[in-house]
Amino acid sequence: MIPVCEPQLGEKEGVYLAECVRSGWVSSSGRFIEQFEQRWAEYCGRRHGVAVCNGTAALQCAVAALGLAPGNEVIMPSFTIVSCAQAIVACGAVPVLVDADAETWTMDVGLVESKISPRTRAIMPVHIYGHPVDLDPILTLADKHGLAVIEDAAEAHGAQYRTVRDGSEPGWRRCGGFGDMSCFSFYANKIITTGEGGMVLTDDAMLDKRLRSLRNLCFGDEQRFRHEQLGYNFRMTNMQAAIGLAQLERIDEILQRKRRIGAGYAQGLEEVSAISFQSCQPWARSVYWMNGIVIDEKSGFSAADVSNQLRVRGIDTRPFFTGMHDQPALLRLGMFAGESYPVTSRLSRQGLYLPSGSGLTQEQIDTVCNAIGEVFP
Repeated sequence: MIPVCEPQLGEKEGVYLAECVRSGWVSSSGRFIEQFEQRWAEYCGRRHGVAVCNGTAALQCAVAALGLAPGNEVIMPSFTIVSCAQAIVACGAVPVLVDADAETWTMDVGLVESKISPRTRAIMPVHIYGHPVDLDPILTLADKHGLAVIEDAAEAHGAQYRTVRDGSEPGWRRCGGFGDMSCFSFYANKIITTGEGGMVLTDDAMLDKRLRSLRNLCFGDEQRFRHEQLGYNFRMTNMQAAIGLAQLERIDEILQRKRRIGAGYAQGLEEVSAISFQSCQPWARSVYWMNGIVIDEKSGFSAADVSNQLRVRGIDTRPFFTGMHDQPALLRLGMFAGESYPVTSRLSRQGLYLPSGSGLTQEQIDTVCNAIGEVFP
């Protein structure tokens, strides 16, 4: 079976882990934590990085750091992972959904302003499968209405967006460098992995201080065990950070592989008219975290049908996200009743992603493309 993704770990990861074990700093303090936070923040063009135990925790800390009141609203895409909505709900706020763009599969930024109400406090754009959201319109709206922006860059390590907001010539900036805070996941299938892990980035010193407190149970400054606020035990270990630092040192090589895989699929499947790819826009440099395809409904196949066909041919796949407006757990909370997001629903029904790990060989890419050609002769 060709897997959807598996982590690629090298010798340096082992060297750093061994150093970590020998030092005895295996918990949530140590040089690797500090260096990983600093270097990842610098890589993304940020001042501060706060490492946490996973990407969901990063989102929850970021939302909590805004100090939202119950009933405050956060605008987010319907087409994303449930972690985004969960982080908002956990802080007592209300997620307000926007449909996906049919070409990029990221949130349709043209629909965002219509969802802004007197209760709106933040917007959460989410980069999807390695392709950036069109951020400039969102940042402009945030400035206009006095809203915070939490950028979810969990699937876009190293991706770039061409911004023109500063009034100068268009400039390329890495995802994770926008908004009040940005969030990353370092799960095992991510471009940079720590096994489990995440990070929140910010340029704001007060947010940095608040995030560090929230991830560590909000211990008191003067009396450690006197808590003015309830926080979380969301710390990353020094061992995880050691792996992440080693991965970061070869991120250019990893990104080169990911883009090679994306190009290989585009070339190998260009004759298959029954499928379409995520459209890479001129203002985006995707990193092809996952190579997704959407099945034309006229073919008579759903994504589940194609996934089953590929599985019997030894190829593993994953379905696209189920939209937030179709999530039973959220519907039971009384959310999104009667709401419709047709692009998200079509992507959920007709989309799947192919094996995309950075270690994928050209032979494996060819095998996948040939199998899809057999499904759609």
